[in-house]
Amino acid sequence: MSLAEELVRLDAMAQAEMVRKKQVTPLELVDAAIERIERVNPKLNAVVIPMYEQAREQAKGRLPAGPFTGVPFLLKDLLAEVAGVRMTEGCAYLKDFVPQHDTEVVSRLRRAGLIFLGKTSSSELGLLPTAEPRLFGPARNPWATERTTGGSSGGSAAAVASGTVPMANGNDGGGSIRIPASCCGVFGLKPTRARTPLGPQWLEILGGLLVVEHALTRSVRDSAALLDATCGAVPAYPFWLPAPERPFVQEVGTSPGKLRIAYTTKTISGIPVHGDCIAAVQEAAKLCADLGHELVEASPVIEDKLMREIGHYWSLAPATVIEYWRNRLGKEPKPEHFEPMTWTMYEWARKQDVLFLYRALEAIQRISEKVAAFFRNYDVFLTPTLAEPPVPLGTFDPTPEKPLQGFIRSASFAPFTAVFNATGQPAMSVPLFWSQENLPIGTQFVARYGEEAILFRLAAQLETARPWSGKRPQVWAG
Repeated sequence: MSLAEELVRLDAMAQAEMVRKKQVTPLELVDAAIERIERVNPKLNAVVIPMYEQAREQAKGRLPAGPFTGVPFLLKDLLAEVAGVRMTEGCAYLKDFVPQHDTEVVSRLRRAGLIFLGKTSSSELGLLPTAEPRLFGPARNPWATERTTGGSSGGSAAAVASGTVPMANGNDGGGSIRIPASCCGVFGLKPTRARTPLGPQWLEILGGLLVVEHALTRSVRDSAALLDATCGAVPAYPFWLPAPERPFVQEVGTSPGKLRIAYTTKTISGIPVHGDCIAAVQEAAKLCADLGHELVEASPVIEDKLMREIGHYWSLAPATVIEYWRNRLGKEPKPEHFEPMTWTMYEWARKQDVLFLYRALEAIQRISEKVAAFFRNYDVFLTPTLAEPPVPLGTFDPTPEKPLQGFIRSASFAPFTAVFNATGQPAMSVPLFWSQENLPIGTQFVARYGEEAILFRLAAQLETARPWSGKRPQVWAG
């Protein structure tokens, strides 16, 4: 087996180990990863802002002694600001923006020794569960290129699934790590609220309630080790978490014990769930039972009117983000700078009063109480990640008559993820099932607030029992 063939199969921790043992140089890793990206990116459009020359220069220099020294990595083109590198957030309004400073999470990724090869596609401002920005065109799913990658961290998921890099940055404000993890057949964990920083440019988004940074990975241990490298709040952040009892990477391989796992295949609002997504949960539940866990069919009881308020709160995001950039750049936003859905939501949000916001916040508090009470009786909650397999590209496109078509359609595609952004709990999508069409179908596991450790233990157990790293999509960089 050639070095190139070996590298494409290795996770980030294995690549870092090769660097430590001087079996490969960081530059060799970088050049091999760039070659893989150039081979598959014309088919996938996952990497939209290359950073190849910066990466090669970084690889030749002195690198921090971190857990991932010398390992190639991709950043999402949303929130992750890199000094001197363009960031667009998938939006024409920001197409020429070049930040002067790294965000805190980018600084921590640097200190971990990672080398940035480029930035990956996102939906405009991260608003849709796909990665089809008008600015760059659609990212494509490596399992079926006419299908969505999911989103908004879709470019990162496609890059990891296709073997170009072992892991890539993502962020999650309503499912934006878990949704593309499900669509592309990779592992995606949304950490607990405030586990990873958004600052210093963004101290909070929508009051700090929804968005958290992390990554898409092929292995569970990479996700755990990366969270160790990036977790911890920044000064002035509105939420705070105590440090974990021990490094998350030590949870990988630790027995989870016998867990009491509740599961459901039904949505709170009665939205229908595709048979493949139901089958994925049923198989995951059986696998968990075979591993010795107790499975109980149960779900939190939450009134649909409360769930609708999460959508109302999230619908304020475009206005929040656009006003932030208006103030920061001193540039007047205009309709031609944005996709029709984004601008429609922006104008709508500006007409709402403070009571609209108050009602949504109060509903989120009620939901959090109900979910916390549910978890007094269960260690883990298992659901579909999505209500459908990866849908065709264009599914979320607006029409002149219905500029909000994408936002409305999102509710039936991803009804299981956003509630756990509102409650702040850690949740992961695990790739345990593929449909008869060979499309990946993720299953979501949720734990109590602050208990990522349980998820990492369970995920590692599932990964051992039902390995997914050997599965290869239609578009593969190896």
